[in-house]
Amino acid sequence: QVQVAESGGGLVQPGGSLRLSCVASVILFRLYDVGWYRQAPGKQRELVAHITRGGNTNYADSVKGRFTISRDNAKNTVYLQMNSLQPEDTAVYYCNAVRSAVGNAWGQGTQVTVSS
Repeated sequence: QVQVAESGGGLVQPGGSLRLSCVASVILFRLYDVGWYRQAPGKQRELVAHITRGGNTNYADSVKGRFTISRDNAKNTVYLQMNSLQPEDTAVYYCNAVRSAVGNAWGQGTQVTVSS
């Protein structure tokens, strides 16, 4: 059963950058699709970026051109590089790994706060 854990969050000034990591503890991680989601206080959880097992990516309009999702299957890790961060990017960021007909898992989340 897959388990994932996020890390890399923190406090950053507007315009700054962070790189989040999602590490999965599962064999055949390369067969999983992975999404980064975020949830701000009082708001619904939303998809930020997604990468398929084949490496195809897609992004929410609000982060296109600023965020980049990538994966390193040898390290069982998916990254979210976040540049030009703005206060509206403040949220808890979650990783979700999915494999059809097998299941999925959410991590505990990592807090990202963008503030001066």
